[in-house]
Amino acid sequence: MITMPARKPRRSAAATRRTPLLLDRAALKRRLADATYDVLVIGGGITGAYAVLDAASRGLRAALIEKDDFASGTSSKSSKMVHGGLRYIEQGNVNLVRHSLLERHRFRKNAPHLVHRLPFLFPILEKEGIFDARLAKGFEGLLWTYDLVGGWRIGKLHQRLTVPEVLAQAPTLRAENLKGGLMYFDARTDDARLVLTIVRTAAALGATILNGARAEGLLMQMGKVAGARVSADGDTFDIRSRAVVNATGVWTDELDAKADDGHKPQVRPAKGVHIVVPWDKVRINCTVTVPIPGRARRATCTRWGNSVVLGTTDEDYQGSPDDVHCTREEMDFLLEGANTAFEGKLTPDDVVGSIGGLRPLVGGKEGATLDMRRDHHITVGRTGMVTVTGGKLTTSRHMGELVIDKVMTVLGRKGKSRTTDLPLLGGAGYDAEAVAASGGIAAHLGERFGTEARFVGDLIQDDPTLAEPVVAGLPYTKAEVVYAARAELARSVDDVLSRRLRARLFARDASVDAAGAVGAILGQELNLSEAEVERSVSEYLAAVRHEKSVLLEGTAA
Repeated sequence: MITMPARKPRRSAAATRRTPLLLDRAALKRRLADATYDVLVIGGGITGAYAVLDAASRGLRAALIEKDDFASGTSSKSSKMVHGGLRYIEQGNVNLVRHSLLERHRFRKNAPHLVHRLPFLFPILEKEGIFDARLAKGFEGLLWTYDLVGGWRIGKLHQRLTVPEVLAQAPTLRAENLKGGLMYFDARTDDARLVLTIVRTAAALGATILNGARAEGLLMQMGKVAGARVSADGDTFDIRSRAVVNATGVWTDELDAKADDGHKPQVRPAKGVHIVVPWDKVRINCTVTVPIPGRARRATCTRWGNSVVLGTTDEDYQGSPDDVHCTREEMDFLLEGANTAFEGKLTPDDVVGSIGGLRPLVGGKEGATLDMRRDHHITVGRTGMVTVTGGKLTTSRHMGELVIDKVMTVLGRKGKSRTTDLPLLGGAGYDAEAVAASGGIAAHLGERFGTEARFVGDLIQDDPTLAEPVVAGLPYTKAEVVYAARAELARSVDDVLSRRLRARLFARDASVDAAGAVGAILGQELNLSEAEVERSVSEYLAAVRHEKSVLLEGTAA
């Protein structure tokens, strides 16, 4: 059970815990139905997560609901980069880059277990590259700008690399036209786990959070939004709140229309996709940016453990936001770029996972989505609902701060944000080098849970069989599935394999083989009936079949 929220939460409440934060769905639903909140955040992506954390850190009675699972939309399907964005300098948006690099620094300080430094390599090619040796000189000037406006905070400045140094990082890179390279440094994160950690940190500070809770309608009082009518697990109840935040991303217009019949659509969805191939097919040690022949675009290839993630596209999207997948055409586009840059031949059979997500861009309907600015937009509608759209993962903390600033205005209250220096759960006292040096399961758990890894370790100590891997070829343990059910509000096989463990992305077919075992653990932990377990497993298998059919055939299953 979770204790009721304190009005003046201490920072240490989220930073260090002596016992695991266990989350109970039934208790959370009762609290949502019984309490009156200062602010209700609708939408459990990265923006909504940091909004509810900011609210809780200020002492507001705060709640967050998400219709599916935390980060199940765009926030688990991003490029997983915490970065300033070189492209934004090219677009002339230096202020966004400066601020993004400051926020990157704060992420690395507050969540050192989740946000890690990542080198980016631009090969310099004599022809058919992103730029030749002459253009590389101009690009290096851009990298100096990047370093000076905040890139230096990561502890390294950009470097020029010789051909041997480039090949040491990417030995399979085609060398016939290679003239050297440029390397700079940014960061990456497991986006789904980051979102989950943020909402759990909010819960540790007293916020009420619940996934699988859909806002069916908004409550109105004297012409103002005063909460939401919610359905969860077959139950329907009202959540009363003095302020409401719409942080639903590409679904923003749908919720705004419920608050205002005269609302006009503002969001322009832009689709991005990624595919995953085994590391031994590419053998890179960093992120390598490669050209796509005949296209005014570049792709990135990023090592992630024993995998390489290839991405991304940026195109207008007209389909359902609830059914977004990488298509055969998009997969072929990314494979073409990789095969042009690297020796060997990647084929569709090498693709072990894929994702497709939508960026909720705001602005005009003309021009390429790639050229649109990634600034956020925060508005207060005529019914008093605060709506946030746009932005990017890297600046989510600041967006959450600005959103709650607006909420404070709606409430007529004052209070400053406390999240600038607020460690996320598992971040306080975490030593990345020491944990990495420990190796084995300790290092694996440390990089996912930080100092809270000890709680997962306690499960293994009590039952050594929980140290067994749950997905063949991946390091995830049965203990992590148990912990997901007890402490992370995992309700289904998909919640576990797609977001708590990321197995669906990095080993799609192996995750299918593990679905039954995951379902059995969830059944025992959540007291599910045999029929409920079978349904959860079957739904996961069907979802993966559909994903593969779109990827390989371009059609629905």
